Amino acid sequence: MTSAPDLHTTEIGDTGERVVLLHGLFGQGRNFTQVAKALQPELRSTLVDLPNHGRSAWTGSVDYVDVADAVATWLRAAYDGEPVHLVGHSMGGKVAMVLALRHPELIDRLVVVDISPAPSGGAGEFEHLLTSLTGLDLDGLERRSDADEQLAGAIPDERVRGFLLQNLRREEGRWRWQADLDLLLRELPTIAGFPEVDTTFDHPVLWMGGERSDYVRPEHEARMRELFPTTYTVTVKGAGHWVHSEQPEAFVSALRYFLLAD
Repeated sequence: MTSAPDLHTTEIGDTGERVVLLHGLFGQGRNFTQVAKALQPELRSTLVDLPNHGRSAWTGSVDYVDVADAVATWLRAAYDGEPVHLVGHSMGGKVAMVLALRHPELIDRLVVVDISPAPSGGAGEFEHLLTSLTGLDLDGLERRSDADEQLAGAIPDERVRGFLLQNLRREEGRWRWQADLDLLLRELPTIAGFPEVDTTFDHPVLWMGGERSDYVRPEHEARMRELFPTTYTVTVKGAGHWVHSEQPEAFVSALRYFLLAD
């Protein structure tokens, strides 16, 4: 990409080194709001809506190299090329890894949350969620609770439904999805994959996984250390895939320790 798409961002805090946080599939920057507040005053945060999510532009592509280059272009323009700390969860973790590998001069320390530089499992689950969402008759909804009620059979977990329905917005009298669900469904194989890269990122990396998640597996560690030789690993007890929302105190504590260490 030669120019960045229109990325929606939110800044929290006005002192300390800068942390840029990238969400996962179906997410948006505001998912990290409480984390960002907890990092103050030592760290200031930028919450990014990745392309095709939240309030950022739809681009027609989910290629990790393109997305990473787009975020890099935005970082250069926003912060004059000054290095930042970069945190990415799940899909955002893959974007973060590719960005650090392709643009190491922009990143000081990297945090990868519950994802690996390898093909991911869970595509069937995400296909089910996307199919359920795209099957909703938005024109027939009067209120958000109608959507929640219609999804309850297909997605029984109330917390998961609540997370997904953050993407549903009412604009000009009509309901619409903020995320480009049709694109995400079509490109799930790309989202589940990881691009071929032949560079390394030598700065410190924290690789954080959830104890109850299988997205980070022992067989992934060799590739992680090949690409990111200065990697430290942490497993968060009691957490599944959404580490930052399931165990927020432990997540913030690990971030603080890693990002503020001398």
